[in-house]
Amino acid sequence: MENQSQNIIEINHLTKRFKEETVLDDVSISFQRGLIHGIIGRNGSGKTMMFKCICGFIPPTDGEILVDGRQIGKDIDVPDNVGIIIESPGFLPNYDGFHNLKFLADIRGTITDDDIRAAIKLAGLDPLSKKHVGKYSLGMRQRLGIAQAIMENPDLLILDEPFNALDLSGVEEMRQLLLKLKGQGKTILIASHSKEDVDFLCDTVIRMDKGRIIER
Repeated sequence: MENQSQNIIEINHLTKRFKEETVLDDVSISFQRGLIHGIIGRNGSGKTMMFKCICGFIPPTDGEILVDGRQIGKDIDVPDNVGIIIESPGFLPNYDGFHNLKFLADIRGTITDDDIRAAIKLAGLDPLSKKHVGKYSLGMRQRLGIAQAIMENPDLLILDEPFNALDLSGVEEMRQLLLKLKGQGKTILIASHSKEDVDFLCDTVIRMDKGRIIER
């Protein structure tokens, strides 16, 4: 297998500036297919901004990002076949979890109601519950965000602080779920400030600070 096909993501000299502030400073890194990759760093280290650039949400100032060999913002606007959690998932408060995910699934029309329910169950929620999301705890909302990320069976998961607001048993459940998904051949990127989560799950780890990779 050629090196290019081994790496699902290639980031070359990625820089992002907002006026005088440099949020990402000449970042170059590749992520190999089929592994769990951890990115650790404090708030403001550049983890979330790098994820937003990979997902096509924010264009880079300089540099390039290739996902599956296609350049984001040039060949494609957003990567195909990716599940994403970045910051707090936004849901409609007056609908239950299933209908929130169904609204999103209907945009692409690639999965069934049973697929949605299966994802909700995998994330540790009751797919038949009629409870409105506005009455969910923060941990339940996070679980629903994980269900949203996995429901279309993506090859690539990009998860920014996926264990936020989960109790200890919830963290353990989600760790096991991510390991199961890796076993199915998924590639998973996890940004976290928790060294314990990253050490437990990840095959590779990089540390970021002030927009740069300082350790790999």
